[in-house]
Amino acid sequence: MTVSNIPKPTEAELAILNVLWKEGPCTVRNVHDQLYPDQRMAYTTTLKQMQIMLEKGLVKRDASARTHIYEAVASESKTQQAMLDSLLDKAFSGSASKLVMQALGRHKPNAEELKQIRDLLDNLENNPS
Repeated sequence: MTVSNIPKPTEAELAILNVLWKEGPCTVRNVHDQLYPDQRMAYTTTLKQMQIMLEKGLVKRDASARTHIYEAVASESKTQQAMLDSLLDKAFSGSASKLVMQALGRHKPNAEELKQIRDLLDNLENNPS
């Protein structure tokens, strides 16, 4: 699946995907318990959301056993790339510098993040493509 073909998840779908990326393939019960340990949301709400995600192509389901197992179709990285591409096009007219300036202006990076940013910039300067 290419980045451009990845369906864009809603906020609720992204929360479910984060559980699946962290834990790996899970039952609805596993996902529900991770998201709502205080049981403030009904199990059936999580089930319905994951069924919708299956229809959208965000998750796949192994129905070979009595308890169905769900798994993310696209990796976390690919989904982030698709979401970022969409945001870049829609909100920043395709300008990566505008996006970076907004992000860095609103969130102070820690020392490790600054090092990673410097390394990325050095790599881009030394290996233009």
